Amino acid sequence: MIRLGIIEDDDQIRSMLDQYFSSQPGISVLLSASSVEAFFERWIDTVHLDIVLSDIGLPGESGIKGISRIKRRAPKCQVLMLTVYDDANRVFQALCNGASGYLLKQTPLSKIKESVLSSYEGGAPMSPGIARMVVEYFNPKNTGQLAENLTPREAQIVAAIEEGLTNKEVAIRLAISLETVKYHIKNIYEKLQVNSRHALISRKYR
Repeated sequence: MIRLGIIEDDDQIRSMLDQYFSSQPGISVLLSASSVEAFFERWIDTVHLDIVLSDIGLPGESGIKGISRIKRRAPKCQVLMLTVYDDANRVFQALCNGASGYLLKQTPLSKIKESVLSSYEGGAPMSPGIARMVVEYFNPKNTGQLAENLTPREAQIVAAIEEGLTNKEVAIRLAISLETVKYHIKNIYEKLQVNSRHALISRKYR
């Protein structure tokens, strides 16, 4: 029997998930709440959970912060994110905090059930678009070839960012305006096919 918990602030969605999974053989919904805080208030010592389905955008503490709290309370409990957010930042924040899967809310209930079963068996289920994003992150295009397209000034800016300098500090070091730095960074992102400082710095260590 899979013991399931649900954290979802939309009453209609939470009720739908609760009713659906409660009707599925081999699954028991032991706890559901509209926030991380309410979830922990109701999580008594006699309740043992195998999997928690959690939203990210919640009132109070975010679902991403809730992952680490759940893992501290029950290290073997798997946390599946079920959210509308499909941006790389939230995906990787969730995974880095210990989420075992990442599903989008448009996922059919039958597929969510498959993901719950997969997670219980040790899998790491993800919606197709999310899985593709993760694969592309860990198997990037040849960044060496992409870097060859940088101008000398852009290469200087990349080196400064990799050192941890802020845009303002880069401007001071290179004796250029802050707007010029921002202009160059926009071009750098396009050439290196990244969309954030974190992704720019991460490519150095691949």
